[in-house]
Amino acid sequence: MPKYTLGLDYGTLSCRALLVDVADGREIASAVFEYPHKVIDTQLPDSNIKLEMNWALQHPGDWRQALAQVIPSVLLQARIDPSDIIGIGVDFTSCTVLPTDRSGEPLCLKPEWKNHPHSWPKLWKHHAAQKEANYINQVANTRAESFVSRYGGKQSSEWEIAKILQILNDDPEIYDAMDRWIQGGDWIVWQLTGMEKRQLSTAGFKGIWSKKDGYPDKDFFAALDKRLINYVEEKLTLAETLLPLGSLAGGLTEKMALITGLRAGTPVSVADLDAQVALPALGITEAGRMLLIIGTSGCNIMLAKEEQPVPGVAGIVEDGGGYPGLFCYEAGQNAVGDLFDWFVQKCMPTEYTKEAFERKISPHQLLREKASVKRPGETGLVALDWWNGNRSILMDADLTGVMVGMTLHTKPEDIYRTLIEATAFGQRVILEAFKENNVPVYELVAGGGIAAKDEFMMQIYADVMNIEIKIARSSQAPALGAAIFGAVAAGKESGGYAQLAEAAKKMGGVREKTYKPIPENVLIYDLLYAEYKQLHDYFGRGENNIMARLKNIQVNR
Repeated sequence: MPKYTLGLDYGTLSCRALLVDVADGREIASAVFEYPHKVIDTQLPDSNIKLEMNWALQHPGDWRQALAQVIPSVLLQARIDPSDIIGIGVDFTSCTVLPTDRSGEPLCLKPEWKNHPHSWPKLWKHHAAQKEANYINQVANTRAESFVSRYGGKQSSEWEIAKILQILNDDPEIYDAMDRWIQGGDWIVWQLTGMEKRQLSTAGFKGIWSKKDGYPDKDFFAALDKRLINYVEEKLTLAETLLPLGSLAGGLTEKMALITGLRAGTPVSVADLDAQVALPALGITEAGRMLLIIGTSGCNIMLAKEEQPVPGVAGIVEDGGGYPGLFCYEAGQNAVGDLFDWFVQKCMPTEYTKEAFERKISPHQLLREKASVKRPGETGLVALDWWNGNRSILMDADLTGVMVGMTLHTKPEDIYRTLIEATAFGQRVILEAFKENNVPVYELVAGGGIAAKDEFMMQIYADVMNIEIKIARSSQAPALGAAIFGAVAAGKESGGYAQLAEAAKKMGGVREKTYKPIPENVLIYDLLYAEYKQLHDYFGRGENNIMARLKNIQVNR
């Protein structure tokens, strides 16, 4: 009888469940649940409490509701015996982190705390802790902390320590009330199994932990704030027992079995980050192949044999990709799909919206169609892709977008194409940073919905970076990766796999079609990239801090 695993992919706006055949990764059924509360960035739910700029929260009730929706839907579609599902894997956006009580109940769902903004889960793109991130960088560099080099010299406002420090500064009552400060993926595993189990990947990339040194010592946390001296022991609790990826977290509880329709006791893997989890889905098991996940944001994951500091990289974690003995690197962009959605929602002319409606195509399809007839350089524009700050290689949430060259003849499709090109230039900066710092990249493999569907954009990426790009076989690479980890957690005796590399070889892979650079386009994009790089360094490296000054005026208006 065939055996199956289930991947649960918690994204920024939705949760996807994917049921796959363990033998070959064949996709049997999938379902998506859109979060009712989406991204909470202006006002708390059922409240008149307004949020300040750069906040981004989520509702944990949406995450729970997703489990009750997508899993029964997949079972109904597949019409298989739940006992044939041998494992469950989970991935989650990161760093999305929340405060809970000792039992795992989110503080925001408690009546006494629901009107406190800091009681709610902070989504990965919550950028209101930039002040705290700057302070952490100052303290860490002054103390010459050893972890600094693993994070490209800077801590991000998105990560655990900046966010917890913001809570401590703004609402110490919430800090005192929380028993747990936990990543969203680890929390979902807790809901599924009743067991609080945390994994090393997120702790390493987002929590300043390393396999060699553990967490920084108490003196560092006390230097940030004396109240943080026992932060690890008091708020993380299980930091001393972080588990490798693919480890068994526990079995599905009776309660969750009733809610989902699955068999109680079904093995559940520890959680993983939504980008790293895709490595096995693309069959990446060795050093030198870079994974690029393109979604609302962009994330680059790279395996290497050695730890080699790369300026601006978002983290280096030993075993962080799930492969023992290899170092996993992370870099990325804060806005890709989000950037294109912004343009459609805020800037698309009425006549374009009407045309898309009449032709029964999406606004994005229309703009890409119109933009595709333009040749590289024909728009006369170049842009910086910092509408949501910069993650790599500058690591600064205060940076904002720039577009140069607009005239009264500029059309919407010109701007749209330029935004796509800007994200490609941002990717080239990342790629060059790796190569220039002796971390060789000999192959680029892209995954995610945009990579699977958008030939126009992927050709631009190949031309801008002057590298052949392979595409994930699955358009749902993170969900497939989660299912692969579920197969490893289940183990060989249950019909799964003993090793991640074996599972990746059987269940993952890439498509035959690739995108190769077009030489004449490469020449033009080299010229445009030189202009991009001048703007990048001028605004991003301190020569002109106008973006931060404008934000300061805006906040204090």
